[in-house]
Amino acid sequence: MAKKQGKRIRAAREGIDRTKLYGLEEAVEMIKTRAANTKFDETVEIAINLGVDPRHADQMVRGVVNLPNGTGRDVRVAVFARGDKAEEAKAAGADIVGAEDLVEQVQGGQIDFDRAIATPDMMALVGRLGKVLGPRGLMPNPRVGTVTPDVTAAVKASKGGAVEFRVEKAGIVHAGVGKASFGADKITENIRAFADAVNKAKPSGAKGNYVKRIALTSTMGPGVKVDPSTMSAAASA
Repeated sequence: MAKKQGKRIRAAREGIDRTKLYGLEEAVEMIKTRAANTKFDETVEIAINLGVDPRHADQMVRGVVNLPNGTGRDVRVAVFARGDKAEEAKAAGADIVGAEDLVEQVQGGQIDFDRAIATPDMMALVGRLGKVLGPRGLMPNPRVGTVTPDVTAAVKASKGGAVEFRVEKAGIVHAGVGKASFGADKITENIRAFADAVNKAKPSGAKGNYVKRIALTSTMGPGVKVDPSTMSAAASA
């Protein structure tokens, strides 16, 4: 089995120059071609290395972006809400809705969702879950629209392609930006939307070169380095 995997990985890497920066469109085509040989629909992922040190508050990069063509992923959404807002969340398509009962489930280690939303009045309760949800990137936050009275809009955004991003300790932001089965133009459009959102989230403390390196990959595929100057729509015109 290991030999088989090694052979597949070597074949996928063939034709990729690891020292070269590829134009975005060419990089997307390379990722799609190599992902076509697997038995499942791989996720296309982007990693952007930023010139920031997130240990400093004024260099934290965080935000949310609605990908124009969605993620291709079935996102399970949990909503912390009571009364009318709970009913509103259910009607909008939330997978799990609750208040104290949902807090207890999460505290007990039952986390069967990919995104959490809370109404503002629930945050006194939800705040207790910081140590559980925080490390998983699931803690509701008003800055990214997941603490809001408008649960209908938040649920629909989460289901429709909203991607939350946050810079990691090493200064890297990464996210899934679609499926390999998407058309190349749709993947490219999603990538540009994501990169644009990261650029707009540039913190006041960022000095020098903000976007240092960009790479694309798929779930099982090799990485392809992308020339940052080809990321804007104007660059391809």
